[in-house]
Amino acid sequence: MQSVGVDACKAGWLAVSIYENDKWEFRVCKSIEELCRRYTDADIILIDIPIGLKDSGIQERLCDLEARKILGSGRGSSVFPVPCRQAVYSQTYDEASEMNKNLLGRGLSKQAWGIVPKIREVDSFIVNNDYIKKKLIESHPEVCFCALSGQPMQFSKKCCNGANERIAVLRKFYQNTDEVIKYALNSYIRKELALDDILDALCLAVTGLQGLKKGFSVIPQKPETDLKGLDMRIVFHVVKL
Repeated sequence: MQSVGVDACKAGWLAVSIYENDKWEFRVCKSIEELCRRYTDADIILIDIPIGLKDSGIQERLCDLEARKILGSGRGSSVFPVPCRQAVYSQTYDEASEMNKNLLGRGLSKQAWGIVPKIREVDSFIVNNDYIKKKLIESHPEVCFCALSGQPMQFSKKCCNGANERIAVLRKFYQNTDEVIKYALNSYIRKELALDDILDALCLAVTGLQGLKKGFSVIPQKPETDLKGLDMRIVFHVVKL
């Protein structure tokens, strides 16, 4: 049983792969195609990037609205409004923001524009490669940390306290947590790969393995489907006490 957690980073795409027998693998791929080809045999690949994009309508994706409710006022801002598909394929920020405003009723933040190339890369790949559609699934690290711990994280993932509380959660579910983090930090410089990137990818990998063993939860329960046939959903694993 193999679960892969994926997070976008400045060096490309960070993948943490863990197995039921505690074996693990850490890899940074330059493209999502390279990553998916590498992990074709994985049971699941959870990725922190929007899959399924709106083309019109004033309401955001339901999965994002529900994710914010789960995380509350403290961490809810980590779920940013996802651009429409037309904005994702625009060539400039101004064009994308205007397109988003026309179709979804709101402009586009610079933060959202910064991640647009990654969204575009994943959308283009998954739309044109049927083999990966059931395996490459959207998740969200903050929702997963919340589900694993029973409550939203108290601190920002960018600060020391935030990193420590997330590491403490991961240690409860994966005994090689410290080993993976140490290897990753020693393998890449911080401008290419940050600690929060590592923790996010590992959290998704842990979530995937727990979900494969004990089941997944999904928001919304009845996902919307976009015009390309992609479900707009976020999956995670809730620990049952």
